[in-house]
Formats: sequence, C-alpha cells, structure tokens
Amino acid sequence: MIIGIPKEIKEDEYRVGIVPAGVRELVSHRHKVFIEKNAGIGSGVSDEEYKREGAIVIDNPEEIYSQSDMIMKVKEPLPSEYSFLKKGQILYAFLHLAPAKKLTEALLEREVIAIAYETVELNDGSLPLLIPMSEVAGRMSVHEGAKYLEREKGGRGILLGGVPGVNPGNVVILGGGVVGSNAARMAVGAGANVTLLDTNLAKLRFLDDIFKGRMTTLSSNNHNIVASIEKADLVIGGVLIIGAKAPKLITKAMLSNMQKGAVIIDVCIDQGGTMETSRPTTHSNPTFVEEGIIHYCVANMPGALSRTSTFALTNATFPYALQLANNGVIKSIQMNSALRKGVNIFKGQVTYSSVSRALNLPHTPIQSML
Repeated sequence: MIIGIPKEIKEDEYRVGIVPAGVRELVSHRHKVFIEKNAGIGSGVSDEEYKREGAIVIDNPEEIYSQSDMIMKVKEPLPSEYSFLKKGQILYAFLHLAPAKKLTEALLEREVIAIAYETVELNDGSLPLLIPMSEVAGRMSVHEGAKYLEREKGGRGILLGGVPGVNPGNVVILGGGVVGSNAARMAVGAGANVTLLDTNLAKLRFLDDIFKGRMTTLSSNNHNIVASIEKADLVIGGVLIIGAKAPKLITKAMLSNMQKGAVIIDVCIDQGGTMETSRPTTHSNPTFVEEGIIHYCVANMPGALSRTSTFALTNATFPYALQLANNGVIKSIQMNSALRKGVNIFKGQVTYSSVSRALNLPHTPIQSML
C-alpha cells in the first residue's frame, strides 16, 4: 500500500501524522511512504530523518494525494484539499464531522473511506486515539487558563494557587472524562479550589477516591452548574458525547452572573463547544470576550505542544494504520471492531449514526456495506 503524509495546513497546526519509527515499520512491511516536504518541521522532525527510514519526500501535496491509497493526517482536510481526495481512498485523521456539514458533504461527494480518530472505540467504551490528545488538552487547559487570568491579559489577576494569607482561585471543570480528570490533576496540583461536575456518579466516586477529597465533586445539573460558575475564576469545558455535538451547558444568559475577567477554556470546541457563546479560535488569536468573560476556544490545542503531541498521538494511531496497510480496509474493519466504529463515511454513505443525526443525513450501518 502507498501511504501519504501531507503537511498540515490548518492555522497554527504543527503536528504531523507519522514519526520516523512509523516510516521504518511500514517500509519493513513493504509499503511505500510519501511525505510532504517539511511536514515534520513543526514537530522537530526533519526530512532527512524520514528519508533515512525509507520515506520518499515530495514537494507537491496534490501528488501525494493522487498517488496514495491511504492518507494519514492529524486534522481534517481543509477546503483547498477537498479536490485532492479520490474515490475509495482511506482518510485516517481527526475529523469531528458532527458540527462540520461542508466537510462531510465533501467527503461524501469524493466517496472516500473516512476513519475518524475520535470515534475509534474499544469494547469498554474508551477512545484510544483521542485519549492522548485529551490528556494533553486537559493539562494544557489549566496552563492556558492561568495565563489568561493575568491582569495584563484581561483576566481577574488571580493566581490559581494563591499565597499564604490569600485564597486560591476557583476552578470549575465540566466533565470527568480524560480531559476533565487531567485538568483536575493540574489544577489540584497548582493548589486551586477545584469543583468537578459530571452526570456519572460512579465516575465522581472514582475521582473523589483518587484525589483523596482534595476537590469537590458535584452531580452535573443546571442548578449546580449555575451555582458553581458564579464563583469561578476559571471554567474548563471537557464534555464529550462520542461522535456527536457537545451539549450546550453554559448559556449566554449565565455569563452575566459570572465574575468579570473570569476565563472559559472550551476544550470541546472541535465538537461544537459546550458554551453557547463559544466559536473556534486559533493559537495566533486564541481569545475573545463575551459578557466580560474571556473565552479561549482553540480548536487544536495540542498543536501548540507539537512534539509531545505528535509522538503521543502516533503511538496510538500507528498500530491501526499498520493494520490497515497490511490487511486492507475491508478485512481490517471486519476483524477489528474498534476500527470499524471509527468509520464515519464509506464510499458516499454516512456510517456513523451520531454524525447522521447531527447533520440530518441518511445513515447506512457499516455492516450492511461489507
């Protein structure tokens, strides 16, 4: 199989879809790897490193798409790349299709086989390809929140950990999954007062146990959310419904009761955001203010920590890529139920039910197409 690795063109995206070790493994299995010139520079990986492991470096991204059986990316294709995609080609990347109708329509029109990292799901319900980036984003959310709480950035001038004789900052985390638990770890470690809300009581018991009572856990409902965010200096949105749009838990009206200069970090923005007022931002222009509240809604947060993120991501994505290359897409998704759940679009049909519901498009179960 020919595997193509184009350079990421999303604004401020510095990750890359493969590392040199992955190239070596694919080449050792007699596959070809085409990688775009300077694709790895943002993650500290040179073209020479890829060449040493057997990759063929190509200047023209269109040539990579035209020759490749499978495209491995980090982020979704942008409109300038849509025409490069070809019928029957495997697209293996983060896609986040539920809030992205134009992208979905383009993938349907091109009749690709689109496998989304974020919906590859194990039998226990875990998301092995999303977890490493959620870990990065969760930990990073506290760093970014602390930065924008600085007065010079427009924030309340709060040090999350406080100092002797002065209260620490209040951090509210919506969602106790991978993002939320990693954000809690960083916020508790910084010495903040932390409140975490989730609808899953078993998860709250587990988190209460591992944090030894060092943070408050609350059942997530409208009353508790409103009461918690009124006192918050930093609110982190980390709610995930697999493959679907994020629920809007904080409305614009709720912001008026928050403290001016408080910060919201909406980690869910890739799936539409969990704040009614959220809209995607970039690392170059990461924040905006609504109702006196600073919103940070960068849609590719881990891209800023590109080397760590690239290696963490490819540790998880590569074994599935190797399986696809070795066995072909049909056999791979028949054999591997986790990979099968990752198929969002298959040759002109939406095969992931949450995407179909979100975009009001017909749903065709993948099993019926095999």
